[in-house]
Amino acid sequence: MRKFVLVLVAVAMVSFTSCKNENASAKVKSENVEAAAARDAEISKGVPVIEWNKTEHDFGNLKQGEKVETTFTLTNTGEGDLVITGARGSCGCTVPVWPKEAVKPGETAEIKVAFNSTGKKNKTTNTVTLTTNTEKGNEIVRIKAFVQPKEAAQ
Repeated sequence: MRKFVLVLVAVAMVSFTSCKNENASAKVKSENVEAAAARDAEISKGVPVIEWNKTEHDFGNLKQGEKVETTFTLTNTGEGDLVITGARGSCGCTVPVWPKEAVKPGETAEIKVAFNSTGKKNKTTNTVTLTTNTEKGNEIVRIKAFVQPKEAAQ
């Protein structure tokens, strides 16, 4: 009896899902096809390549609680548009701001990185990881500083 019920359920599921008369190609939106074609044409030009003005910045000595900022400049030396889909700091004290629009070949863009030394002490090194459409997929820049604890800062 149990096998019969399982077989009946399986047959019912197959018949309900396979008896549709809809044409799958009728569901395809032409604007999506056009967007995909444009994207594929852009991809076929080649991958973007990032060339940095620097990949590491040293803030030097900071007093605990200081907030500082630096800017990393990148140039797209590749053949295709550079797209940065995300950027994240290695901790909450490191906050990046990146361009949301594509960087065309030959163009430059800035990545601003803010660092809050509150709660930090001594030597600290943090990273910012960019998620990109470069060959590597991730690009990393570093910041570092020596944070003097409040009692030692004068």
